[in-house]
Amino acid sequence: MVLGGNMSIHKLVAGVDSSTQSCKIVIRDLKTGALVRSGSAKHGRGTEINPYVWRNAFDEAVKQAGGLDDVVAISIAGQQHGMVALDNNGNVVRDAILWNDTRSAIDAYELINEFGNGSTENGKLKWAKSVGSVPVASLTITKLRWMNREEPDNLKRTAAIALPHDWLTWVLKDGKDINTLTTDRSEASGTGYFSSEDNEYKRSIISMAAGYDFASKVVLPRVVGPHECIGESNICGVNMKIGPGAGDNAAAALGLGLKPGEVVLSIGTSGVVSLVSKVPIHDSKGYVTGFADATGNYLPLVCTLNASRVIDSFRQILHMTHEEFSHSALCAPPGSEGLVVLPYFEGERTPNLPDATGAIHGVTCENFTPSNIARAAIEGMLCGVGVGIKAMTSLGMKVNKINLIGGGAQSEAVRRIAPCVLGLPVSVPEYSEYVADGASKQAAWVYCGGSEPPEWVPRLSSEYIGDYVPFIAERFNEVSERFITRSEAVDCMAIDTIKH
Repeated sequence: MVLGGNMSIHKLVAGVDSSTQSCKIVIRDLKTGALVRSGSAKHGRGTEINPYVWRNAFDEAVKQAGGLDDVVAISIAGQQHGMVALDNNGNVVRDAILWNDTRSAIDAYELINEFGNGSTENGKLKWAKSVGSVPVASLTITKLRWMNREEPDNLKRTAAIALPHDWLTWVLKDGKDINTLTTDRSEASGTGYFSSEDNEYKRSIISMAAGYDFASKVVLPRVVGPHECIGESNICGVNMKIGPGAGDNAAAALGLGLKPGEVVLSIGTSGVVSLVSKVPIHDSKGYVTGFADATGNYLPLVCTLNASRVIDSFRQILHMTHEEFSHSALCAPPGSEGLVVLPYFEGERTPNLPDATGAIHGVTCENFTPSNIARAAIEGMLCGVGVGIKAMTSLGMKVNKINLIGGGAQSEAVRRIAPCVLGLPVSVPEYSEYVADGASKQAAWVYCGGSEPPEWVPRLSSEYIGDYVPFIAERFNEVSERFITRSEAVDCMAIDTIKH
């Protein structure tokens, strides 16, 4: 918990990040954005979870933060895509299936082909034009199709579909009437059945996934404006205004005050590349998802499943602390003397390889050293998430700077190696809970009103510039392309086997 001296005499706002592994809350000064105090609470990990775990973690995080007695407004940001199915009485039908669950990979494939009348290429193009994204196992629409296929009885009981932050906001606000569920454009845009360009749900797509009877009756959260107050409620004994919330990446962009041309590269459980755009993006390849941001603009985004946990896996094998691993990696030359790590340790979302596994290529008796392994792990992870930057520039988006955030950004080796691998200057903002920060800024916007979010005191950052070493990415792409080609051939055979 961080104390802020006499700042508590001012009005305060709270921002929450209900993430995959924990709940974090920051309480900030309404006018300046200065941090007054904070709290966090971990909860169970996995790919499905009882949503009430999020509520319990919220209560514990509030307790750790010293309560909400002086807070006038709150907003909740959270992990995207997770499916929370509710019955007519607002009870949870089954454990929420989270974004990192890949069980619906076959459903994504089938939805693409059905939309394209049997053509994968046409299907991807139609999906991108309709909702801005091509289905992968992460998106909510594929989880809905999976439930239709595997748990039809649960589907029949389902009267409403909410996303994680929708559900937690609703429970704190009311938690009784499913017709009072709300969401925002950033969160809705990650479902696969909402168009942020048209600002509407596509019930025809829900019909394709779960049937007409379900699509015509299911309650979907009302999509509210970026600074609309969705109500006032007594939360933990305090009456306060409640903001609409946001998806985690949109909240981070808001918290960072992202400018055009600046990419956010987040290295956490997943690797995420995002930037704010005034215009919608349609990527028929499916790499770039056309999400919305938390201000009324768009947030083109690329997500990979594998990021900091790749480094953690190698660090544990080498029996090194974070500091030792970082130092060891920086002792190796760029390119790791030919070692290439393919970071597909948990399957992959971009490229879409749900059943892929990781690999080390180019091993010789001379280069297989701890330092080369450590550097290759970092280079491979950065090349993996760097696919997102390449995909965005290929669609005509200009990128001139990288803002490096997330737990992985705390590694000095990651900071110094990133410019060499990605070929762009890297800025590392002062470490903070960026997602919760964005939620708190939204809460201040809700309380104060106005056409633009508040301009808080900008945070300090460290700048890293290094010589671009193109052969690192070239070697990674060469190895990755061979791997992807083999995997796609195997996947096609497996899908044909399943279908027949």
